Amino acid sequence: MLKYVLRRLIQAIPAFAGITLLSYFLMTAAPGGPESILLGDPRVTAQQRQLLAQRLGVTDPWPIQYVRWLIGNDWQQFDMDGDGIADEPGQRKGILRGDFGYSLFSKRPVIDLISDRIPATLELGVAALFTSVFLGVGTGIVAAVRHGHLFDNASRVVAVILNAVPGFWLGLVLILVVGPFLNQNFGDSIGRCPTPQTAEQIRAGCPPVYNRLHLIVLPTLVLAAGGIAVFSRFMRASMLDVIHQDYVRTAQAKGLSPRTIWFRHGARNALIPIATFVGPAIAGLLGGAPITERIFSWPGLGQLSVNAVFQQDYPVVMAVVIIASIGTILGFILSDILYAVIDPRIRFN
Repeated sequence: MLKYVLRRLIQAIPAFAGITLLSYFLMTAAPGGPESILLGDPRVTAQQRQLLAQRLGVTDPWPIQYVRWLIGNDWQQFDMDGDGIADEPGQRKGILRGDFGYSLFSKRPVIDLISDRIPATLELGVAALFTSVFLGVGTGIVAAVRHGHLFDNASRVVAVILNAVPGFWLGLVLILVVGPFLNQNFGDSIGRCPTPQTAEQIRAGCPPVYNRLHLIVLPTLVLAAGGIAVFSRFMRASMLDVIHQDYVRTAQAKGLSPRTIWFRHGARNALIPIATFVGPAIAGLLGGAPITERIFSWPGLGQLSVNAVFQQDYPVVMAVVIIASIGTILGFILSDILYAVIDPRIRFN
């Protein structure tokens, strides 16, 4: 399996290169650009404008700008203040070496901004993925076993509703309906961390996850709603096909308990098609996170990307695009690995 994973990672390099090339081309082709933000300031002198344009390289053709953004320009020297001494901020190592440049809005390194937001995004993303798989798969199994009964019919209606309701509307409804209960019992209903009340709480920072579960429940449900609907419907269809197989009837004839038949023999084989949706589910969580984080004031990459788009902070936007593409590629590789974990007949050699 290790050789297979390494081979897939090598095969993903051309796809990653194509994503970076297309993303950078679209950014340069978009109206405006990073230079319009910096060079449009009336307080900037003509000399400063020329030095800023030289630093950004906006006068070069976009293929040259792309190569510089990809592999860096630390072999070049820039004199930003005109004192004859090369300035360090003009040097870039490129995204391949983990340098995404500086934010045009906050003037901080982009990698620092992302590092501050990644823990919040991972908390919400992992919780939503686990919730969607656990509830979706479990609901699909029970709906297939109780085919034609009340639970089956109710689960289909709920799945259609969850798949049709927009995430922003569901989030606002939960805040209005459940939010007052949370405010009454916990003091907060949105945000990642509780509002500090004392100087000691301010120094301690954000408490551990198990001390703020009431804050992560609502955004997790909103972000996982679509996944629950998809997983439950596909698991139900796959389980209905499995329970009519010969080996299931053989297990029933041997007198095995229904729980052993449905969950040990039936569910494992029914999970094989579900592994196909794990990769797209990760990409879907990244795509839906900006709306959810915006509604619940969750300080993750999604909210950072939305703010960067409104501010035309292109280095931050490109960094988020690259991280999302890497997550999508790894998600599809994970789907292939799950095939071998679930189905022992599949071998990668």
